Amino acid sequence: MSSDPQVPTREEVQRLALTLGMTLTDVEIDSYRNMMRAAFVSCRRLYELPEWKPPVKYPRGQGYRPSREDNPYNAWHWRTDIKGASSGPLNGVRIGVKDSFCVAGIPMTGGSRVLEGFVPDIDATIVTRLLDAGATIVGKTTSASGVGTRGDNNDIFGTVRNPRKPTHAPGGSSNGSAAALAAGDVQMTLGADQGGSIRIPAAWSGVVGLKPTYGLVPYTGCVSNEMTMVHAGPMATTVADVARLLSAIAGQDPLDPRQRGVISPVTDYTTTIGRGVRGLRIGVVLEGFGQPAWDDIGLLGSEEIVDRKVRSACRALERRGAVVTEVSIPMHLDGVHIFNGMYNEGNAHMYRNHNVGTNWSGFYNTKLLEGEGWRSRPNDLSPSVKAMLLTAEYLDRRYRGRYYARAQNLRPLLRNAYDEVLASYDILAMPTVPCRATPIPLPEITPQESVAFAKQMINNTCQFGVTGHPAISVPCGMTEDLPIGLMLVGRHLDELTVLRVADAFEQVGDWQTM
Repeated sequence: MSSDPQVPTREEVQRLALTLGMTLTDVEIDSYRNMMRAAFVSCRRLYELPEWKPPVKYPRGQGYRPSREDNPYNAWHWRTDIKGASSGPLNGVRIGVKDSFCVAGIPMTGGSRVLEGFVPDIDATIVTRLLDAGATIVGKTTSASGVGTRGDNNDIFGTVRNPRKPTHAPGGSSNGSAAALAAGDVQMTLGADQGGSIRIPAAWSGVVGLKPTYGLVPYTGCVSNEMTMVHAGPMATTVADVARLLSAIAGQDPLDPRQRGVISPVTDYTTTIGRGVRGLRIGVVLEGFGQPAWDDIGLLGSEEIVDRKVRSACRALERRGAVVTEVSIPMHLDGVHIFNGMYNEGNAHMYRNHNVGTNWSGFYNTKLLEGEGWRSRPNDLSPSVKAMLLTAEYLDRRYRGRYYARAQNLRPLLRNAYDEVLASYDILAMPTVPCRATPIPLPEITPQESVAFAKQMINNTCQFGVTGHPAISVPCGMTEDLPIGLMLVGRHLDELTVLRVADAFEQVGDWQTM
């Protein structure tokens, strides 16, 4: 990318004007061309000034792409050995980082050919925090391509398989992070979640995954989508390890303008482990169960075995002293439509702006802007991204963003619907995903089938991307080698209670035999 912007030709100004619906005379074209020149003087000076970037604190080599033999489930995009501080709460812990988080000097693709060849020059804030806590980053975990949640596909390196049942999908888009945990490769990983991309792979792969309160964990240095919904969070094989990891990565970041109400110093979330659930009130959300297939928007319905296992998990918590009651939140089902209204146009905005966006006060990852971006390789976008961009472009041109704006204005009503119940209950419970993992499809499928596979299981997860409530998936059963997840949702910034209840259930016994 040139740091010396060129004054547009008269023909270029004319084309720009026509794109904006303006009609300019020859005199006006010359006049506006000269006025544009002044902006380019400042643009040129900006590249003469040194740019501030977060420092890279820990040395590392370039790592390597693992062989098929060493990566049987394709859980890893890149292997590394980046050692953090010599002491700390995560000293010696081996951690995988999703391939949508910047690690300086290590290739990052976000699962798409569009970013192929991109090498970040910064560490994401949460990566620095891991290393400060003494962790060793052993690799970048594979990310599903595009914006889907089924999680078997990666545009560059192909199919990611579920270690519990390799013929089936692991869930996504944090598929590699879940698969690496389920395979026993690492103890902890980082994931990202917008409509369920931490919780869905946790449920389908039989691990623990927490979507924290919106903004609690900084998103600085991460490849983004809809900025008002996207979350980074911890994944692990136990609730206690999720608490350890959250304690290391949560807290204020002056570079992240999304944070509201986040205090410093950070809570030690491990203090909630082992406290039990006696006296806590759990509301079992009726609308999360018994869902028919949503054919009009392509969502799968509930499996009876999933509903039964999750209700059994709630009874187990009741036997441990919790007060468990069924509750109704009718707007839960409409939350899917609110999510969809924000999803297409919100994600498209970030794509149009080269994954950086504008009009917010925070760190801008300018390295991402140096290439031509997706516009140079639009045919390499995944079917889910193509569908999103086409839908958003049509809605924007025809309806001028009114549906996105409407969805954003409905967001407080959805948030309040949960908050009203959480005023009387400590936790809400429901299935993470209403069905078990689905088989990996054959490669020869239509774009429509591909997108359907990518988004068919967000029935209960996407609402909390919209509302920002903390939500965790913890394994609660296994049938035919396919795990089932219990989702627990808490009040904003009350991760302590969410983790406390999840830990109490985990202590019930071996989830694989439940």
